[in-house]
Amino acid sequence: MLFLWIFGNNVEDSMGRVRFFFWYIAAGLAAAFAQTFVTLQYSDPVGSSIPNVGASGAIAGVLGAYLVLLPDASVLTFFFLVFFFFWRHIPAFLFLGIWFLLQLWEGGFAVLHPQAGGGVAFFAHIGGFAFGALTIGLVAKQRPLRPVTQWTRS
Repeated sequence: MLFLWIFGNNVEDSMGRVRFFFWYIAAGLAAAFAQTFVTLQYSDPVGSSIPNVGASGAIAGVLGAYLVLLPDASVLTFFFLVFFFFWRHIPAFLFLGIWFLLQLWEGGFAVLHPQAGGGVAFFAHIGGFAFGALTIGLVAKQRPLRPVTQWTRS
């Protein structure tokens, strides 16, 4: 839900509330379809009987849409190294690209070792992200305003 709060308002601004609502539901359905397809292809009968519940696939759709709409926006990110903690702005394409690669990695690992997946629907994340990135151009009425940074303030 934190990612929905961070990235969702810009995606919603690009298409309006009503259109965003229906697109968000469609992203969730696409994510569920992707997870169900992979589960039925690669899981045992017991694993394929476990239902998918959650909003993470639809939120992943928002992330994919954000990547297409605002790839150069900066994301304030928290880092830590042993006992040192700091905040840095990194480009959205880097932040979301790394997130997506981690989902692909973990999704592949979950296919190879289903019992080690921890109950996370990685292919829902992958499917939702792909849906968002591929469909935002069809539903966005306008690009969201570029975020104001310390370098663009007058």
